[in-house]
Amino acid sequence: MPGTDRHVVAVLALPEVIGFDLQIPPLVFGTAEQAGRPLYDVRVCGLAERVSTTAGFALALEHGPEALAAADTVVVPGTRFAPARRDGVLPPEVHEALAAVPAGARWMSICTGAFVLAAAGRLAGRRATTHWAYAADLRRLHPDLDVDESVLFVDDGDVATSAGLAAGLDLCLHVLRADHGAEVANAVARHLVVAPWRDGGQAQFIDHPVPPAGAGATGAVRAWAVEHLDADLDVATLAARASMSVRTFTRRFRAETGTSPHAWVVAQRVARARRLLEQSDLPVERVAAAAGLGTAASLRAHLAEEVGLSPLAYRRRFRGASHPA
Repeated sequence: MPGTDRHVVAVLALPEVIGFDLQIPPLVFGTAEQAGRPLYDVRVCGLAERVSTTAGFALALEHGPEALAAADTVVVPGTRFAPARRDGVLPPEVHEALAAVPAGARWMSICTGAFVLAAAGRLAGRRATTHWAYAADLRRLHPDLDVDESVLFVDDGDVATSAGLAAGLDLCLHVLRADHGAEVANAVARHLVVAPWRDGGQAQFIDHPVPPAGAGATGAVRAWAVEHLDADLDVATLAARASMSVRTFTRRFRAETGTSPHAWVVAQRVARARRLLEQSDLPVERVAAAAGLGTAASLRAHLAEEVGLSPLAYRRRFRGASHPA
């Protein structure tokens, strides 16, 4: 929309674009509003008037590459664009289009869109992610990247990347929360009928061998643990509750979740602490205790490692202006 004072999100569709990925930014950012006022101007653009998709249909685009010159945020959805996916490079016309993006703009990718950002030099020396099935390819083409296929998304400040497909929702909702607070993001999540925050990482979806039968599942124990995060949840306690040996339980747990019991428990505790910081006025010490992290110092350390913020800074950032801490 010419002349808009809203934050412009340009979604760059390169053929063959993943149609599911392409829809995520318009749905999340295009739905976001505050006091009835839309917060973003979302423009889906490409280098041609039509773009092919992986779903057997083509899309007519309303915007050309000129949309990139007005962008405050550029999002590259997943794509099978051969130069980036196969060779790790971009043709001159794509480089030229991306060169028009204003300095200081935020860059985002969904799924294999990370291959385009990497080929454009936007991920050099950074931590990034992509769909777990293609992480090895991204690492091979760009050995200077720190590729982490265990997470749903990586927020590295002015550059953010997501894992495959639905993880694009997680990233866009996270960015929306960072921009306008949890209340706005939660309203969008409710409208889309998705969880405003998904616990765990991409590792839980990686294709692991089916666990051997006869030892029982760990799902019931995990459900119990989530309700008792302030209890002592060492591996021996969890294994006993599952009626397994520690060795069997640990093997089963990793096969079913893609991570160790200890790492999973810590992730659940940090996730609960984040929700409490967003949704309550509890002092940091009580948040740490309620989440099972023990002390405020422990919470600070875990939160700094995960999102690079102190508990109070996190609360200020994600509560939004309408909920002063």
